[in-house]
Amino acid sequence: MQPEFDELIFPPFEGFPKEGIAFLKKLKRNNDREWFAAHKEEFEETVKFPMQCLIATLEPLFAGFAPEFDVNPKKSLFRIYRDTRFSRDKTPYKTHIAAHFELRRKPRIMDGAGFYLHIEPGEVFLGGGIYMPDNDQLKKIRRAVSGHSKEFLAVIASPKFKKHFGTIQGSKLSRPPKGFSVDDPMIEYLKLKQFFAGVEWKEETCYKKDFAGRIASVSKEITPFINFLNEAMT
Repeated sequence: MQPEFDELIFPPFEGFPKEGIAFLKKLKRNNDREWFAAHKEEFEETVKFPMQCLIATLEPLFAGFAPEFDVNPKKSLFRIYRDTRFSRDKTPYKTHIAAHFELRRKPRIMDGAGFYLHIEPGEVFLGGGIYMPDNDQLKKIRRAVSGHSKEFLAVIASPKFKKHFGTIQGSKLSRPPKGFSVDDPMIEYLKLKQFFAGVEWKEETCYKKDFAGRIASVSKEITPFINFLNEAMT
């Protein structure tokens, strides 16, 4: 499968620059439009472009185990601008850089289960699943978990999944969801309102040349979980 972007634009990833982390620290202290406008070129060079190079390097790696997902440096990268419409926090910029790899057939970001990568000062997060399912999606996932419990448990109880992620995460209802019995053996999973799993790494992890390979290796192990969720929702 050939990438949809020009590989010459994005050279091979050699490690996320420390200057990029330093910029994000400065942005946290100077989170206003005037400061960012004066330092936008620094953001482009030390944060955005290296992240795009990382995504471009990941594309052929993901093609080997998740070819149906769009891994594209021009589409997968989240904007640095925050949506402040419904937030008390009116600071205009995120102080991290992140990307989300979604199914190619999904027209809107976060519309299904996918992969998520997040880099910020002090932490790197890599995970997958669905963080904000709508009511219809949640009902479908719960029906699949209850009706195909053996398949679901085989995914999340596999040695590799447990080694990397421990278990799945997400906020929970205090009582069984409507339509499911308290005696359902899967009831604790059915109470979940979110379905995701992930790993946290130290900041130093992203500086290394093998960071892309490490992301791909761990992402491969969460792919069956993501596929289960997407199949449930379709």
